[in-house]
Amino acid sequence: MTNSSELKPGLFGRLKNALARTRTELVDNITDMFAGAKKIDENTLEHIETSLLSADVGVDATDRIIEDLTKRLKHKGLKDESSVLAALRSNMLEILAPVSVPLELPPSGQGPFVVLMVGVNGSGKTTTIGKLAQRWSGEGRRVMLAAGDTFRAAAVEQLQTWGKRTRVPVIAQHAGADSASVLFDALQAAKARNCDVLLGDTAGRLHTHGGLMDELRKVVRVIGKLDETAPHETLLVLDAGTGQNALAQAQEFAGAVGVSGLVLTKLDGTARGGVVFGIAHTLGVPIRYIGVGERADDLRPFDAQEFVDALLASGRS
Repeated sequence: MTNSSELKPGLFGRLKNALARTRTELVDNITDMFAGAKKIDENTLEHIETSLLSADVGVDATDRIIEDLTKRLKHKGLKDESSVLAALRSNMLEILAPVSVPLELPPSGQGPFVVLMVGVNGSGKTTTIGKLAQRWSGEGRRVMLAAGDTFRAAAVEQLQTWGKRTRVPVIAQHAGADSASVLFDALQAAKARNCDVLLGDTAGRLHTHGGLMDELRKVVRVIGKLDETAPHETLLVLDAGTGQNALAQAQEFAGAVGVSGLVLTKLDGTARGGVVFGIAHTLGVPIRYIGVGERADDLRPFDAQEFVDALLASGRS
């Protein structure tokens, strides 16, 4: 009889599995290049550059990596496959380490820590809110949800479903209600009930829609009337599968509402996971969480070392 632990990979194993498609696009392509035991030269670096771009690492981050590899090549620091992968690992860690900053919640009893969730429709924003509510309530914190995405009725219902599942109260109004009003009421309620965390959903129309950005700015202004320090964290949820479009979204939202942290979802279904490097290099905004599956614990704190180890893990998946 098969042991259940053999059927369910551990946390690192699930991360490695989630990055399988990106690893195939990036690392396996590079490894295949060494099959003929050819010498390392400028053609080698061009092949690596193509692999990086194919995995959506992005032009700027790719240029940064290739520039370093070129210097190593000139100084005879690249001799074989292992030295190339070691150099690649070093560059990847150098890019990701500055944004590998976990979200630290204050101790309970210090008033509601307001987390504003932003992102376009389809990014996994509402599901991410539910998973965070489950995580934090499971840690013994008093959590409240605010259904501020009133533009999409299904979003309110989805959040209420998560509320029932996690036994977390949800403050909501009718479809089409003013989002800022919902967040204002929710913050008042969170204060009255001595909640530790208020997770506020927001509308997710296209990031190029000026009205959405104006609405988000209004939400920030309105909740600031109740707590001038709020929101304490503005988390932008990005679908990693959209590649460079995710980077464009991040730049747009960051300019509008001062994003303080990122959540990258759906890494398990994309070969474009390299966008993590492009976002880290270009924005420098902390990546708080990554989503590597459907389970609640598949939304996990981002750790640069763990991510690079899983991406460069040996063996085909």
